[in-house]
Amino acid sequence: MAARNTWVLVDGENIDATLGGSILGRRPQPDERPRWDRLLGFVADRWEQSAKGLFFLNATDHLPMSFVQALLALGYRPVPLSGPSDAKVVDLAIQRTLAALAERDADVVLVSHDRDFVEGVTALAGPGRRVGVIGFQEFRSAEFAAIPGVEFFDLEYDAHAFDARLPRVRIIPIEEFDPAAFLD
Repeated sequence: MAARNTWVLVDGENIDATLGGSILGRRPQPDERPRWDRLLGFVADRWEQSAKGLFFLNATDHLPMSFVQALLALGYRPVPLSGPSDAKVVDLAIQRTLAALAERDADVVLVSHDRDFVEGVTALAGPGRRVGVIGFQEFRSAEFAAIPGVEFFDLEYDAHAFDARLPRVRIIPIEEFDPAAFLD
């Protein structure tokens, strides 16, 4: 019997847009970019099974070969996509992948904030399968919270996927509050 694994589906466009546009307000510096290998390690450790990463890229205009090579070296399988300018090719591919995973005996982690995946995540959630959503908690679509059984993880605070502390505003549970973080 094959060992069960977790499929990690990364919506790179969504994470990059949120990081640059909503958190930093500029293009991220190298130390402000996610360390994607840490994400796979986090998922594998957290759920105690192998994690296989699919990283979805819109390659309609060009294929960023250096980034693709880096993803391959980190253990991801890049999924470069193309289509008409009005097509959300990454979203369509992730939706199709979520639907295909319903037929497989595997767990799933979606790395996105996008409400376009609520239906697909809902279809996967239920007994016998672990389903997670990773991103920046303050930007995650609130619709995900209504799906029973889904686990939520923060890309920075839970997965520790960054080398630099990001300038985020978040609700802090009192047991985690450290005044020193505000006095620097």
